[in-house]
Amino acid sequence: MKCAMIYALHGAVGHADDWKNIASSLAGSDGVRMSRVDLWRYLMCCPMSLTEFAAAFNKEVMAQTKHSDEKPVLLGYSMGGRLALHVLLDNPSLWGGAVIVSAHTGIDVSERSARLASDAEWAAKAIKGEWKTFVEEWNGQGVLDNDVMPNRNNLEQRRQPVARSFMDWSLGQQEDLLENLGSEEISCPVLWVVGEGDQKFTQVGKKAVARIPSAELKVMSGAGHRVPWENSEAFASLLGDWLAKENLR
Repeated sequence: MKCAMIYALHGAVGHADDWKNIASSLAGSDGVRMSRVDLWRYLMCCPMSLTEFAAAFNKEVMAQTKHSDEKPVLLGYSMGGRLALHVLLDNPSLWGGAVIVSAHTGIDVSERSARLASDAEWAAKAIKGEWKTFVEEWNGQGVLDNDVMPNRNNLEQRRQPVARSFMDWSLGQQEDLLENLGSEEISCPVLWVVGEGDQKFTQVGKKAVARIPSAELKVMSGAGHRVPWENSEAFASLLGDWLAKENLR
């Protein structure tokens, strides 16, 4: 029996334990395990670009899976979804499949300066501001305005890498990946997931799956941007069914 190993990448101002309930739900499916990746450890000591992260992460996964006959599965949400796209493009042959949730493929060059400036403000709030106020402001944004995520108080001790992520992994630092996603090298199945209440990222998802050879788009009802937590039971079920359909577990 196949034993799927999912590497899950959390979002901005998130942490690895965000995936805990999803992992527990999937544990009930035969042959499904999840490695909940702590993205902040990559930014603890020094800057790391999106492409540098992709190369470093793939190197680690290759070392961890070198004795396995099964290819791992990549899962990324929002910022983690953008990182996952870079990981997939860096070494597409390593991965048996990928699930991208509420992620952006990239913005126009003309928009990048404004995004970098905005993210610099978030970085300053994360590193210097009162932590509770910073988290409240972050969660108060339109697409994130809900209470479905776990408590963020324990992230205060990681405020330095959280702040650095707004600079190093800003959407303003990212090339537009849409053209690259059409590469024939990406032959593994890709599931792109968005919430029906998140029209902006639904349009991004439609454009992305039109480029990727073996991709499908799933629009989840009863959810916005934070799909895995706004409709967690349905998301876990979708993920388990997709793994089975693609013979990944």
